[in-house]
Amino acid sequence: MIKLTDKKGYICDMDGVIYHGNRLVDGAKEFVDWLKNKDKRFLFLTNSSAKSPKELKQKLARMGIDVGIEDFITSAHATASFLASQNPNAGVYVIGESGLINALHDAGFYIDQVNPKYVVVGESRTYNFEQIEMAVQLVLGGAKLIGTNSDLTGPSEKGVVPACRALVAPIEMATGRQAYFIGKPNPLMMRHAIKKIGCKLEDTLIVGDRMDTDIIAGIESGIETALVLSGITRREDLVKYPYQPNYTFNRAADIINAE
Repeated sequence: MIKLTDKKGYICDMDGVIYHGNRLVDGAKEFVDWLKNKDKRFLFLTNSSAKSPKELKQKLARMGIDVGIEDFITSAHATASFLASQNPNAGVYVIGESGLINALHDAGFYIDQVNPKYVVVGESRTYNFEQIEMAVQLVLGGAKLIGTNSDLTGPSEKGVVPACRALVAPIEMATGRQAYFIGKPNPLMMRHAIKKIGCKLEDTLIVGDRMDTDIIAGIESGIETALVLSGITRREDLVKYPYQPNYTFNRAADIINAE
């Protein structure tokens, strides 16, 4: 087992690890600057589908962190890639933000509110009953239900907020159909990240704030895991899980000084 700071690749979650809403997590800039100064390969792997990599780059830039568009993989792009491999150029009904809509459009999909192949649900701040009603009717009519990720909640500046799985739940309950979720811990998402970062599994560390997505994704992919307590998971929550992270830190910046 090599020293954490000797790892060559770092796969990092964003919400709860780098920022809460529009506020940086303490030490986040220090951690990213260390990754860049040490010439580490790093990748931001986010289950959020709301923003595109360009928007995420701009968001971090406003907070004083300069990274490239190529340093991001979102669940929106993983979802679009998966659906394109299954049924390219199909019609979709989307509940979500611009990041998801644009990713699907770029992959060749078009919006269809009459007879889509898929109903795709991601994070949305304009989620409403009319969308639920439409989604229910389309799923009952034969459309396949897809969720960009299985997060029930997410962190924000104001505290915990509902995430994708919570938004999908009413559609599942009304139709009796189960959604297929693409984001972490689905191996589809992790394969994208592992291929893109280009490091051996033993030379890579996954850094996240959630036991039920980030940490289990690392465990099931054979990557060492570092849980940070700056987001959703609290130290007292660890006893609830039959698996444990390899390392636990208060914040990502603490990894810099890890032995």
